[in-house]
Amino acid sequence: MPSLTPPSSGPDDAAAPAPEPVETSLDVPRTWVEFPDPETEPGTAPVQVFRCDLTWLTSSWTCIYGRGCGGIYADRPDDGCCTLGAHFADTDDEKRVRRAVKRLTAQQWQYRATGRAIGWTDTDAEGARKTRVVDDACIFLNRPGFPGGAGCALHVLALAEGQEPLQLKPDVCWQLPLRRSYREVERPDGTTYLEVTVAEYDRRGWGAGGHDLDWYCSGNPAAHIGREPVFRSLRAELVELIGTKAYDVLAAHCEQLLAVAQPPGRALLPLLVHPATAAAAAAARRPGRRR
Repeated sequence: MPSLTPPSSGPDDAAAPAPEPVETSLDVPRTWVEFPDPETEPGTAPVQVFRCDLTWLTSSWTCIYGRGCGGIYADRPDDGCCTLGAHFADTDDEKRVRRAVKRLTAQQWQYRATGRAIGWTDTDAEGARKTRVVDDACIFLNRPGFPGGAGCALHVLALAEGQEPLQLKPDVCWQLPLRRSYREVERPDGTTYLEVTVAEYDRRGWGAGGHDLDWYCSGNPAAHIGREPVFRSLRAELVELIGTKAYDVLAAHCEQLLAVAQPPGRALLPLLVHPATAAAAAAARRPGRRR
């Protein structure tokens, strides 16, 4: 799930336009870059190669929770993507969240009393551990009208402590809409390396059920209104996923791609611009459209 930010503490982006009715296609031409892990020792074959979707990482996507997000289910638009709760990646993930939960106050967490009374974790039908669902959404989701602000209580705590939200939230929550995946690649000479892909977490990332979501942001022009491209706005998340040195290499490739565009602004060229970013830009240019 993406970092759900209360409206008062969200990124400094332009006001969201009215949501577009149609998301862009999941299968579009994209620009990719591959580069060896810069941590590899000089003179040795890379054991890890990063493969990154520059079309996504230079897009204008931004989280619009509380500013036009439709929610993954039409009957619960205020939940964003927090209706189902969050699965933990592993025991370390759960332990890190547990330490943060102990510091949450009643002013920061609407369901603190409930969490302390019945617990804030649960298991799904397959026995996987996750955050508990209370009143039809994640127990950490503060609902509209809560004095401490709507949005993720763990996100609120992170901002109050001057930390990055990724330091306190479940991994799945801060990684969306980035998707990191792994693949073992064998070369013709029999040697192998680990391919680490960083790309868009589109509907398919949720499994077969992703196609049943009523609204989703990564391909929706309504969410492509950020003032900064994804590789800049999600720098902290990308550094956590691939490391500082690899991020610096990736950022340089992204900057080079953006430089292809001619001023003023980005040239909306095929293969260079995410289709939802292009659709959002086109909508903003329509007569009478709010900017």
